[in-house]
Amino acid sequence: MRAVVTRVKRASVQIEGKVKGSIEQGFLVLLGIAPEDTEFEAVKLADKICGARVFEDENGKMNLNLETVGGQLLVVSQFTLFADLKSRRPGFSNAAKPSIAIPLYEKFMEECKNRGFSVEHGEFGADMQVVSINDGPVTLLFDTAEL
Repeated sequence: MRAVVTRVKRASVQIEGKVKGSIEQGFLVLLGIAPEDTEFEAVKLADKICGARVFEDENGKMNLNLETVGGQLLVVSQFTLFADLKSRRPGFSNAAKPSIAIPLYEKFMEECKNRGFSVEHGEFGADMQVVSINDGPVTLLFDTAEL
């Protein structure tokens, strides 16, 4: 699994002009799933992201996590994180098919909720417009193959 996580002041996702999910301070999570990913990766990734200490403390140091600041998560499926970019036209055979990806996308969100976080989300496979007000900006790449 791969996730691009951006610290945001607020973020939202729209589908056909209607807001599907919206958060205030927290993380915008673009989540990609590989064919070989399992629930183990979903749990591991949720733990790492939810525990990441990237919010500033009173001294301006990145020392606070999502729980400490009362943050939320907006999770958007992003199969393009596994794009093959060897040619000019990306290929997506490295991304999991919906039969694998959807349950793991849902498992990731469930794990975040089980840790006490408010989780908003897009719609798997939909054409979505994502709006975010980045904070910092702080953007991190998580890859379970490297965690």
